[in-house]
Amino acid sequence: MVESTRGRIQAVALELFTENGYEKTSLREIAERLGVTKAALYYHFKSKDEIVSSFSEDRLARLDEIIEWAESQPPGLERRQELLARYADEFFASNHPSVMRFFEQNQTVVKTMSAGMGMRDRMLRVASLMADDVDDPTEQLRAALALFAVHGSWFAIRQELPIEERKRVALDVAEDLWRPRISP
Repeated sequence: MVESTRGRIQAVALELFTENGYEKTSLREIAERLGVTKAALYYHFKSKDEIVSSFSEDRLARLDEIIEWAESQPPGLERRQELLARYADEFFASNHPSVMRFFEQNQTVVKTMSAGMGMRDRMLRVASLMADDVDDPTEQLRAALALFAVHGSWFAIRQELPIEERKRVALDVAEDLWRPRISP
């Protein structure tokens, strides 16, 4: 049950980091919210940085799988559609809303961690794969912006929406961005 405990720790830490801020949250507070001793928490994670790194590394591993899949496919519209769908599935899965809120509220912390740079590198790679079959700079930008429409759904849509509805809206906007243009 180590993975279950690890996941619970990540979820509680994310809750506290978004409620109180990363800097103002202690390992003791995380342990108390979990109902365990600090020593029990320390068995899984030695620091708050390790907790943040763990959920960042989990996300990086899933992004690597998506990138590996995309790189094994021929470039083109079908790959772009499927890449965006797979990315959105990952982006809207499980604890990702909490992770996004954490990243949004704690950007300075994330920027100083190697996982933050890894996330940036993966995002740039996915954006590149979205447009690697397109020569026109305008269409390259549209393809990359389609990916960022998924991200923007967390910041631009202010009202509370069920995850599936938020995902649908994000993919609708993304499709509008990369759908091939018909010349007049």
